Amino acid sequence: MAPYDRDILDEYAEMRAPTRYPEVEATLGLVVEDRSSGFCGDVVKLSSAAVTLRGRSGHHRHFRWARGGFLLEGRPVTLVPPRPERPALAFTASGSVAATAAVARTARASRIWVEGRHDAELVEHVWGDDLRELGIVVEPLGGIDDLLAEVRRFGPSPTRRLGVLVDHLVEGSKEARLVAQVRDEHVLVAGHPFVDVWAGIQPRVLGRTEWPDVPRGQDWKTGFCAALGTTVEGFWPSLRNGVTTFADLRPELVGAVERLLDFVEQGD
Repeated sequence: MAPYDRDILDEYAEMRAPTRYPEVEATLGLVVEDRSSGFCGDVVKLSSAAVTLRGRSGHHRHFRWARGGFLLEGRPVTLVPPRPERPALAFTASGSVAATAAVARTARASRIWVEGRHDAELVEHVWGDDLRELGIVVEPLGGIDDLLAEVRRFGPSPTRRLGVLVDHLVEGSKEARLVAQVRDEHVLVAGHPFVDVWAGIQPRVLGRTEWPDVPRGQDWKTGFCAALGTTVEGFWPSLRNGVTTFADLRPELVGAVERLLDFVEQGD
């Protein structure tokens, strides 16, 4: 070939082309390392949006699918979700196989309680298929001021476990004092630090970098919506529907719900 048969623009285009990484199908048990954080672990869950790794200490972390985002035996690779066989398996937002009508369980005696209707809607929105597969019902409490009395009325037992998701469960809070009154081995209270479950949703789902601050003494939802120039009734559906996977939620909220699911599942 003559020395100048190759156009210099072709070489420039090749230099600018994105690096190609081998594609590796993510399978349960595969050990990889996230390149950005250095977190290393085996694959324990898969979803359409993320892969979950379990580290040496048993801690779980969720990572989005990214080109060249992982190391496999020291080599950069692109992890891809398993190619479905027919009939295709649907994955829930939390990464497990979605329940179908044929495998959905009859409701167990065990329950998960949440503080309000929005909490219940969000948990159902993200973990709904998991809940149906496990046969777990989520019920709103309308607050935890009478939590101890409600727990006693429920009558927890080895086959009737109770999980409670609490907002703003931080040291020194009213919520922490109320939760401390509940001492039953068949009850697990898991909380997150956010004043309201709304704040447990990543602001990026609506194209924001952060949520507005609400002055103390003001109703939180009202102040939150006023700062955004909207109303509670109009804002919540768009916020909830902006969540498509657990990756759209704060890790503290995801971890609390996952702990409750694991706890009540062991009740039967």
